[in-house]
Amino acid sequence: MTKTRHAQSAIGAMYAGLGLTVVAMIVPWIDLATGNVLAGHIRAGYPTFPQGRIDTAVMTWLVCLSVVGALGIICWFCAIWAARTGKRWARGVVTLVFALGLGIALFDLLVRDTSGDTGLPPLLGWVGMLPCLAGLLAVALLWRRSQPTSQA
Repeated sequence: MTKTRHAQSAIGAMYAGLGLTVVAMIVPWIDLATGNVLAGHIRAGYPTFPQGRIDTAVMTWLVCLSVVGALGIICWFCAIWAARTGKRWARGVVTLVFALGLGIALFDLLVRDTSGDTGLPPLLGWVGMLPCLAGLLAVALLWRRSQPTSQA
């Protein structure tokens, strides 16, 4: 089977995206155990909320981010498999999944809640954008044409 160097590089970018997705999924939980920036952000937006309600909002965000992260991990594995096996539809599906992931990451970064502030603190929003950089690189490399190289 032959693969292009760009396809091989795209697979490397996908592995980087997979790693960044894992990091983006773990960082909010680390925040909960350490500085709790998310709870402080919610408390600043809703100073009259009792602690129990803030804790519920934090846990809701953590569950949502974890589910999105888990779905992202599944998508990365599927994209890596499709690119590695040379599926004809890989470029289109990887591009579609990138667009969906970018849309979700931008939503998480920019969504405003009823307090008028962003739902997530900027730190967590930007961490969620990191896998999109690897996704953009992977899409660009998959769509790039080059001469095939034989693989043993």
